[in-house]
Amino acid sequence: MTAKNSAAPLPKISSDDVQQQVSAFWNSSVEWFSAHWLQIAIALAIGTTIALALLWLRGLGPRLARRSHTGMGWSAVFGRAIARTSTFFIVMVAAQLVTGYADPPAIVAKTINFLFTLAAVFQAATWARELILGAIEHRTRAENYSGEALMNAMGLIRLLVTIAVFAIALVVVLDNLGVNVTGLVAGLGVGGIAIGLAAQGIFADLFAALAIIFDRPFRRGDAITYDASSGTVEEIGLKSTRIRGINGEQRIISNRNLLDKEIINNTQRERRRTKLPIGVAYETDRDLLNRLPEILKEEVEQNGQVFVRAGFVAFGASSVDFELEFDTPAADYQTAYDARHAVGLAIYRRFDAEGISIPYPTQTTYTAAPDGELIMPYPDVQAVHEVSPQAAQRR
Repeated sequence: MTAKNSAAPLPKISSDDVQQQVSAFWNSSVEWFSAHWLQIAIALAIGTTIALALLWLRGLGPRLARRSHTGMGWSAVFGRAIARTSTFFIVMVAAQLVTGYADPPAIVAKTINFLFTLAAVFQAATWARELILGAIEHRTRAENYSGEALMNAMGLIRLLVTIAVFAIALVVVLDNLGVNVTGLVAGLGVGGIAIGLAAQGIFADLFAALAIIFDRPFRRGDAITYDASSGTVEEIGLKSTRIRGINGEQRIISNRNLLDKEIINNTQRERRRTKLPIGVAYETDRDLLNRLPEILKEEVEQNGQVFVRAGFVAFGASSVDFELEFDTPAADYQTAYDARHAVGLAIYRRFDAEGISIPYPTQTTYTAAPDGELIMPYPDVQAVHEVSPQAAQRR
């Protein structure tokens, strides 16, 4: 026994049925016009006025766009979105607003409502598309992003945004028509998952590039540090970012991997801190050692830097170890490098003036004679300077 489909077969639509429905629509419209011609005339006048006002507002879009000197400011973005308002949408807005006054028959009102829904949904999709693309272009063409390779990816981004917004618009329209869109949404979801899995690497880097643009952890020209590498951002592309290393090499790293790391934006620094270890001889006067932090502070401030702290750190193998910390009020590494050089030499000169010595690392070895007498590692100074009687007689 074969299983039969329990669902009822769809009725066939014949040409006679279509002709009857068209005839019913026409007859009801004629009867409505004959009975309400005055209301219809007033509604047409009001609707025409509304449509003309909306057309005038649409004409402000290009003027608003021309206010932006670069063509990518927010005024240009909103101006282009307004200019993309369709005439069909304007007409349907006017018709929907005056429909209630004219009291049309149900079939006419339902037709107007359907056409208005169709126009409104797709017009909203068009506005959303223009605003999203305008926002992306505004960011990519802003300062420090001009001319980057990401602008070459706008074709792909425009395609993805268009497909996304108009697919949503189609689902909304079908849902308003009473169509069961559950299967369609599920199909779109499965298709999106399949495409996402097939190109997950490309999409991950693309969204990472967009995240860099909108979140702005760094821009082109910024000096950054990530992991143990440092360099200057040269270009932010669709898939990767190019960084010029401090030794002149070019490093290329994918946007996704770069954002997964801790990034230090050195260009956004308010200052740079320098630490200098300083060792002085154990023979240094104790009062002078006590004054040493104040001496270091004076030299730092005389060289235009910001003193942070200085003090004793440890007893070293051949020196009493101090540490100095000071800030250079600039983000540039070369400025901090030059400041460290100037402060270091100033401290050296001040130590010479104060009689503070910086000892060399030294080691003394003591040995003993066979009888156990200690043999000094240096000559007996007194014996060298004493002159024997025989030597005096020879003189």
